[in-house]
Amino acid sequence: MNRHHSAQADHHQHETPAEHDTHTARTGHAGHAGHDGLGGHADHEGHTGHGGHDKHAGHSPEMFRSRFWLSLLLTLPVLVTSHMIMEWFGYGLDFPGMAAVAPALGTAIFLYGGGPFLTGAVAELRDRRPGMMLLIGMAITVAFVASWTASLGLFEVEVWWELSLLIDIMLLGHWMEMRAIGQARGALAALAELLPDEAERIGPDGEPHPVRASRLAVGDVVLVRPGGRVPADGTIVRGSAELDESMITGESNPVSRTEGDKVIAASVAADGSVRVRVDAVGEDTALAGIQRLVAEAAASRSRSQVLADRAAALLFYVALAAAAVTVLAWLLLGRPDDAVTRAVTVLIIACPHALGLAIPLVVSISTAKSARSGVLVKDRLALERMREVDAVLFDKTGTLTRGAHAVTGIAAVPGTDERAVLAQAAAVEAESEHPLARAIVAAARERGLVPPAAAGFRSMTGRGVEALVDGTAVAVGGPALLRERGLELPEALDPAVAEWTSRGAAVLHVVRDGAVTGALALEDEIRPESRQAVAALHRRGITVAMITGDARQVADAVAAELGIDEVFAEVLPEDKDSAVAGLRRRGRTVAMVGDGVNDAPALARADVGVAIGAGTDVAIESAGIVLASDDPRGVVSVIRLSRASYRKMVQNLWWAAGYNLLAVPLAAGALAWAGIVLPMALGAVLMSLSTIVVAVNAQFLRRTDLRPEAVAAAAD
Repeated sequence: MNRHHSAQADHHQHETPAEHDTHTARTGHAGHAGHDGLGGHADHEGHTGHGGHDKHAGHSPEMFRSRFWLSLLLTLPVLVTSHMIMEWFGYGLDFPGMAAVAPALGTAIFLYGGGPFLTGAVAELRDRRPGMMLLIGMAITVAFVASWTASLGLFEVEVWWELSLLIDIMLLGHWMEMRAIGQARGALAALAELLPDEAERIGPDGEPHPVRASRLAVGDVVLVRPGGRVPADGTIVRGSAELDESMITGESNPVSRTEGDKVIAASVAADGSVRVRVDAVGEDTALAGIQRLVAEAAASRSRSQVLADRAAALLFYVALAAAAVTVLAWLLLGRPDDAVTRAVTVLIIACPHALGLAIPLVVSISTAKSARSGVLVKDRLALERMREVDAVLFDKTGTLTRGAHAVTGIAAVPGTDERAVLAQAAAVEAESEHPLARAIVAAARERGLVPPAAAGFRSMTGRGVEALVDGTAVAVGGPALLRERGLELPEALDPAVAEWTSRGAAVLHVVRDGAVTGALALEDEIRPESRQAVAALHRRGITVAMITGDARQVADAVAAELGIDEVFAEVLPEDKDSAVAGLRRRGRTVAMVGDGVNDAPALARADVGVAIGAGTDVAIESAGIVLASDDPRGVVSVIRLSRASYRKMVQNLWWAAGYNLLAVPLAAGALAWAGIVLPMALGAVLMSLSTIVVAVNAQFLRRTDLRPEAVAAAAD
């Protein structure tokens, strides 16, 4: 939200407080609604509904674990009574009913252990979306039918122990996969657990009374004690404290909050107690907004995911064709037993499990990690495109700057101390609510000054303010004040004032007892993090531009201080998107970073729109990525996450696809002539191993450090 600064603006002729206030609108957040970090049920790949691979709907790690251990227990007698196993290990067993052990226990394992795969296969057939579950279901069904026909004396191939071990390995692989997915989603689901269950509401008697947090209403006042969590978004009405907001914004250092400051639900009061007036509850709070944004990201689909889905679907038909060719080839060779075992092995080893997991697991981990780091991904495509960005266009006010004035310079005439000038100005301005007045009072407080008491405060519209300080008349105002009183700026102040005005600062003069004793420069304060953000982007070879409605000299001064490459100044709000379009016409892939309503068209026009500081609702709707904090270094974090996620996706796709290219011919028996045959159980081990490799590789994404200070200091 840009604000225009004149070169020498008169005091109290600047923007209204409403125009000066930086946005405080935040995304809403959910209280305990379901404690579901994804805003509802999502499948193991992070998709909802039919848009994704809902292979494990209703499944859990515990279900696969219990089925695995019981199936493994039932498999042991099948292995021990297998004639092939006895021959391998040189022992013999013979007892009444031994021949019935394998068929009986094998059937139990097929129905119980193989149940999830069989029901999944039926679901894929019903939805006409053949994939992993159908391949597994076909493989174990072929092995089951072949084994029973052999047990009944109708066929020669009996693979009870291979079937049992195959199902055990499949269950183990899926158990490991579901654990990995659960860990990836755990951090995100934990967002809903951040809110306290109880709050201390201030009653009519002025005393705190414990109530359930879900019963709080807008307007209630709650007490937050040291170490306690804020139960709802609100405003501090009494007290001050250092608040830890890292779980929402990703900012590792506590931030100081005092009366009048906004606070976020789930933030922790590190020291001190505060009373907070509740401004938002339930779905209107910041945490619920984060959950909604993450749910949107979970429902969106990326280009890499579409590619992986198509490859997995294609692999199903390739596997089916390969199995058919395998059966035909071995039957033509007069070896029906090998036809069955080779076909089953092909179906098993070609399961597109790793391929189907390659992208979703990376996305799941990156979405959860980014959310805990204050980077909220609304659209996966936006995160994917960030790695290609070569130009970042920052809105100035409220993004690179704080959007509020601060004292940046003090000058005093000879014989007068600069601290005395500031103290006198603060004494006069203490009763004013104007943003410039608040900036002067804050500057005095930051320097440890205690302004003397003032009396007879008087506001002079368009000129300044005046009061008696220690019995002496002191006035603070701009050039109009000097003109009205026929005063000239002392020569001693000329150099400083000229330098301030050249960069567009607002200059206020301090007049004591009819003489100018000093001057103050007030400017929209540049965020300290902005310098690090620009430097980090330059190290990554990215051009940095800035757009603002401010005067050219103001914009150029900020750009020079930050080292910005290109400046768009004096731009009307409705023309911001034209600047973005111009950059794109020059062949740039543009990320637009803004925070206000007037940034929304540009955010939508850019290749990637990034709303900073949770911005306004309009800005958030127009952006693909939202930064929960006001730290512009978060843009660098997004780029780093995008590049790291893409590397993991590519690595996983190459592993999953390459594994199948090598393993399917081997499973079909292409090297049987050389004595190299892939046993059915080993095929299952390799298939599960490929899935585990993909899952483990994706887990390394957790090691990507997204802390702003770490990202700013590192290169990708």
